[in-house]
Amino acid sequence: MSKVIGIDLGTTNSAVAVYHDGRAQIVGVNHQKKLVPSVVCFSNEGPTLVGDAAREHQVLQPERTVYSVKRFMGRRYDEVSREERLVPYEVRGKGQGYCNIRVGKRTYSPQQISALILGELRRTAEQFLGESVTKAVITVPAHFNDAQRQATRDAGRIAGLEVERIINEPTAAALAHGVEQRGDRHVVVFDFGGGTFDLSFMKIKGGRFEVVASTGNTHLGGDDFDQRIIDVVAEDFLRREAIDLRHNSMTLQRLKLAAAQAKAELSDRPQAEIMLPYVTMDPVHGPRHLQYTLGRDRFDAVCEDLFGEVRDACKTLLREAGVNPGCVDDVVLVGGSTRILKAQKIAREVFQTDNVDRSANPDEVVALGAATLGGVLQGDLHNVNLMDVTAHGFGLADAAGRMDTVVPKNTPIPAVVKKVFTTPRDNQRSVPINVLEGQAPRAEDNRPLGTFRLDGLAKAPRGVPRIEVAFAIDANGILDVSATDLDTGKQQNIVVTGTYGLDDDELHDQQEATEALHEAAEQKAQVVELRNHAQRVHHEVGRWLEHNAGVLPPKNAAHLAVTLKRLGKAIEANDLRRMKKMLQQIDEHWDGYRLAG
Repeated sequence: MSKVIGIDLGTTNSAVAVYHDGRAQIVGVNHQKKLVPSVVCFSNEGPTLVGDAAREHQVLQPERTVYSVKRFMGRRYDEVSREERLVPYEVRGKGQGYCNIRVGKRTYSPQQISALILGELRRTAEQFLGESVTKAVITVPAHFNDAQRQATRDAGRIAGLEVERIINEPTAAALAHGVEQRGDRHVVVFDFGGGTFDLSFMKIKGGRFEVVASTGNTHLGGDDFDQRIIDVVAEDFLRREAIDLRHNSMTLQRLKLAAAQAKAELSDRPQAEIMLPYVTMDPVHGPRHLQYTLGRDRFDAVCEDLFGEVRDACKTLLREAGVNPGCVDDVVLVGGSTRILKAQKIAREVFQTDNVDRSANPDEVVALGAATLGGVLQGDLHNVNLMDVTAHGFGLADAAGRMDTVVPKNTPIPAVVKKVFTTPRDNQRSVPINVLEGQAPRAEDNRPLGTFRLDGLAKAPRGVPRIEVAFAIDANGILDVSATDLDTGKQQNIVVTGTYGLDDDELHDQQEATEALHEAAEQKAQVVELRNHAQRVHHEVGRWLEHNAGVLPPKNAAHLAVTLKRLGKAIEANDLRRMKKMLQQIDEHWDGYRLAG
């Protein structure tokens, strides 16, 4: 069976792993570089760039460099006001319509941009394995809703991947952690990344991994802590210099990178120095420099409300799991933001344990878990039983505008849950089925997933018809809802996640557009490579001719000089056809030139 790769599609960095030679292993460009920055640059002049090459353009082309796109996946525009202020590129949308990214004159869906990152990871895995890869397990935050999960699946399809399974990130981390450490225990996975915060309480027994409860916050991550540092430093500079650094996009990106670096340094020492020479230009006083000392106490203070959200989520997890803090055996740290010392302190305090496991690389363990599941799916790993839960509740809006929950939050999946309803009015011939996601008592406070109607009901007094609604949720969290008139057998159904994904036409269009971007990038890369090769040949052969012209027959020397001159003009004009022709002539006559000398 072909390999099923495991992908951690992260907010800040992404990683790919494979189950190969009896173990899960991270696949990287080299031994030192195993993470791919989740950054895409639609460069003005060159090809579309992904990863490290794209991140290098973050300061010089901030409006054309897209990062943290995961925070916009499957999100309506009215849901991303907190995220939108954290990025320099243009986020577009209206109200409850889905948001898109505008770069130059083109608009991209978040799925399309994520697909470029996934494509890079796929190619990395193919280079390692030496074979084509078409199947993947992709991870998502446990608290991702239905739309965000479907958007992730669509991104995989756009990248040419058959997504075998969508798995929650904490579950993947526990899988990687638990497979290597057999034993019965209760584990909390504390997954704190660049854009999301997830918690899962799990029971691990031998090869059985059972998620009891999960919670989290998809609006909270390391980016938010970076922004607090940015604001503190920018406000201080504004008071001293009367210049707001946040109004210049290039300057803001320099400050963002410095803030992220300072946050990382505070994990190892009590203070960090933020220094940005020539940060801006004052028309009167000339260049201005920035220097700011950020202490850990100050950092903790300005982020206190964010830490409060972390603490509240931990308490919610214990409440929903129905357990006391003392029953937690291990807290497994996942994600780069777990390096923040205050976050680790909160985990110890709330879960009342010193067993905070930092043995696994927090940046790699999720991808390793995804690859482990890939090993199960491809038949290389056995005796592993994985049971996850729903991140949100599902139900219907009733006639009084209330949420009638059918599938409570943290229901084990896969699952089929049925409930019988009736009509609120006499002689009602049809009923609307308004499917909702969430836990709020009022229907309007939950997320609408889709509406369909069950028609053809027989006339009867209210309360007499029996309508069975079945919610079927598979292992990926894909929801299928059906309604059946038990008296007539008439049925209607809807695959709810499909209402949030791209339809077939949109998917096809975005696949073609993404492939075109990749092809254009490859062509431009080939152009750059050819030009660089031509310049090297022009320089090296020119130097060789200088030293050997005297010993060559005049005819040969003249011919080579003319060819080099034509090659130089072709390089200046960026004439690829002429470059190829002159290079071919040099290659064809080179032995003759050399032997003649």
